[in-house]
Parts: sequence; structure tokens; C-alpha cells
Amino acid sequence: MKSTDKVSLFLLWMFLSLPFLTMGQEIAISDSLEQRIKSVAHELMVEAGTCALISLDTDGRPRVRTMSPFRPEEDFVVWFGTNPHSRKVEQIKEDPRVTLYYTAKDETGYVMIHGRAELVNDPDEKQKHWKKEWEAFYPNRGEAYLLIKVTPEWMEVISETHGILGDEKSWTPQLIRFE
Repeated sequence: MKSTDKVSLFLLWMFLSLPFLTMGQEIAISDSLEQRIKSVAHELMVEAGTCALISLDTDGRPRVRTMSPFRPEEDFVVWFGTNPHSRKVEQIKEDPRVTLYYTAKDETGYVMIHGRAELVNDPDEKQKHWKKEWEAFYPNRGEAYLLIKVTPEWMEVISETHGILGDEKSWTPQLIRFE
């Protein structure tokens, strides 16, 4: 086989193999970006201190209220405490789809989580998810205190401060999907 044939075969092999050879790099870069976005999201959520919990009423209208969440877990599950007789509890019973909205302290970004809410009345979880400053609101916390657990399905993140921006043309934010 002539050397020009060998070179031609090698170049053909490289051309055909290139997508497969670079695939691992793209995944690593994508994973790295996802980890960075998650890290920034966690930071913004913790710094915000409060967030909006949006549920749907029986007419399908969004209902928004400010909540004092617990720190997000590593997998971005978020817990809240509430009165078991509140409207949000009835709304979650009817339709567990909710949205959480956190605004960055410097107002240059946000985290929005779309997920499913679950009402939890487990005594161990209630003990684990308790804030001492809530004693006045829940004098009988055994019966007058209920947890809301939000498991994320997907999350949008924008943070000008951290260089995480939306699409230049459509402004579509960075999106993380949870399995």
C-alpha cells in the first residue's frame, strides 16, 4: 500500500471517528457546566432566605406566597413548614405541581424550580425540619404543623453576577433537568 493511500485511509478514519472521539469531551464540559450552574443555584437559594411558593387553585390560577424554606438538599429537594389547614395544603392535595422562585440578594438573577409537592406528617421529619423561631406560630406542632416536600423536575437559573445568562436572542435561561 502506497504511503498516500495510508495517509488517505488515516484521514478518512479520523474524519469518521471525530464525532466519537470528541463526544467524551462534550459530555465532560456539559457536566462541568451543569455542576457550576447547580453550585450557583444552591448559593443563590441559601442567600435568598425566602422564596415564593406557587401552587394552583381549583380554577387553575397560580397562587403565590412568600415562604421560609429549609436549605435545599444536595438533590435540590426543598422542605417547608406550614399550617395543615392552609389554602396551599388544599391546593397541593388537588394538584401537586408547584413552582419555587428565589431572587438573588443583589437582584441580578434567580432560581426557579418546577416540581412536585408532597405533604409529609411524619414525626421524625417534622422534628428534623423545625425552626425554633416558629414556636409562636405552632404552639401545638404535633398537630398544627405539616411539612411540604418539593422534589424538583427541572430548574432554571440566571445569575449575571456569576456569568450564567440566558440565550442571547430569546433570553431562555439555563435549564437543569432532574431524573
